Amino acid sequence: MKAVGVKAIKDELKMRSREDLMELCLNLSKFKKENKELITYLLFEANDESYFIQGIKDEIDAEYEEVNRKSYYYVKKSIRKILRNTKKNIRYSKKKKTEVELLLFFCKKLKEFTPPISKSVPLTKIFDREMQKIEKTILSLDPDLQYDYGIEINSIKNM
Repeated sequence: MKAVGVKAIKDELKMRSREDLMELCLNLSKFKKENKELITYLLFEANDESYFIQGIKDEIDAEYEEVNRKSYYYVKKSIRKILRNTKKNIRYSKKKKTEVELLLFFCKKLKEFTPPISKSVPLTKIFDREMQKIEKTILSLDPDLQYDYGIEINSIKNM
């Protein structure tokens, strides 16, 4: 079966009744964990973005505590998993401010990580790439936020 485009789906959804839409959403939530997480965000967490951000930060903290530190190979795999989960949650929000806050928190935790990431080229590259992404995203925010986040970026880089 070939999937149709977003426009065709949108047009079809306009013609459906409220009950049909509810049934479609429930069916979507049954098939993939990401669908269920997105629906949860949209229904319960989209109204309070700061609560959502704090929840993701708590998840990041917990994941950093569980990192296998036996070798840099395992550390790298674990860090990539944390970053993948963080970016998945950023996609749910679609807000630049949320993206910057979560990536800054991720990079701060990575910089504070022991064993130090400076001894691992892949981890250093992950850190540098995310910092560049943050700096690029900050340019689309208000000047006040740019200044505040700029200070935070400098403090993280100088750790």
